[in-house]
Amino acid sequence: MARVVLAMSGGVDSSVAAHLLLESGHEVIGVFMRHGEESSQACRVEDGKPSLPVLGGMAQGRADHKQGCCTASDAADARRVASRMNIPFYALDLQEDFRRIVDYFVDDYLQGRTPNPCVRCNQWIKFGRLFDYADGVDAEFVATGHYAQMVSQTANSSSHELHRGFDSAKDQSYALFGIRPELLSRMLLPVGGFEKPKIREIAEQLGLGVAGKKDSQEICFVTQGHHSDFVRAREPERSAHTSGEIVTTEGEIVGQHAGYEAFTIGQRKGLGVAMGTPFFVTEINPETNQVVIGTKDRLAKPGLNANEANWLVEPADLPQQVSVQIRYNAPPQPAQILVDPADSSQFSAEFDEPQLAVAPGQAAVVYDGTRVLGGGWIA
Repeated sequence: MARVVLAMSGGVDSSVAAHLLLESGHEVIGVFMRHGEESSQACRVEDGKPSLPVLGGMAQGRADHKQGCCTASDAADARRVASRMNIPFYALDLQEDFRRIVDYFVDDYLQGRTPNPCVRCNQWIKFGRLFDYADGVDAEFVATGHYAQMVSQTANSSSHELHRGFDSAKDQSYALFGIRPELLSRMLLPVGGFEKPKIREIAEQLGLGVAGKKDSQEICFVTQGHHSDFVRAREPERSAHTSGEIVTTEGEIVGQHAGYEAFTIGQRKGLGVAMGTPFFVTEINPETNQVVIGTKDRLAKPGLNANEANWLVEPADLPQQVSVQIRYNAPPQPAQILVDPADSSQFSAEFDEPQLAVAPGQAAVVYDGTRVLGGGWIA
């Protein structure tokens, strides 16, 4: 069949993806994307053979046992699976590229936004640099263990569509909207047509040690504590000037905070003030350092504006009535969209019903049914 570069994270999904690709007759090259010294050590090939070409350097290991990704134990798990399946396995050193993700994460919080580093990682690294690597080893396809599906209208169709995964509870299509449309024809998503319990069952039948491994849920570079601790450690000078007032939507000062980077839109817990009834963060103003809180009804927004749009269809072909998803685990909501005719990288969405916690910095992904049409970043 074809040569495929498979991103192997050491988890059950990418491990079973390797099996499914081999079963389909593909030649599989397993790669682990490392970003720190700890995973670097774990990725060394046991027989002393050199790895394939690498791409950069920054030291960033994990200091605790959080279930993230890209750790030394993850690399070791991926290597064992590759060895069991008798496929070549290499480590890609993406430390310099990963620094861009970390800088973006810190900068967004210091601008009063709520970043999504996992979506950016897919856009910039997994479906960015990984394709560069695939080109370097003459691989036709890049595959991952994401729960999403590639669909062609006919067997010989040149039209490739990105759709939600079959398992709606595990669907990860939201995180993939940023892939360049010209790369869709080279994407393989082997587990997207399965439910998660079936993938674990296959891993168990194959005797893979990762069959019961927990899903990664943490930000992989925030090794301990709250994300704001990481931001302050990374940018001590900038974060030294982010403390300020907590005010209500009516303008009443009700408390003080140590830094607005500790807050996100829609946050309820950890506000540092007792209001008697539930209050939520409704706005973060980095110009005044104020964190604004209000009752749940004050979170509702009729629509949003987005920029840095990436479209997987021609903007002129977008239906006016779509659904828009504004958070990773949020259900999509019916909406109408309007793309700026002078600049298709910008669009607005008007929801049929006002939505809660529309957070600047999060992705707004546009769907037509199960199909991903594209998306952008909430302004």
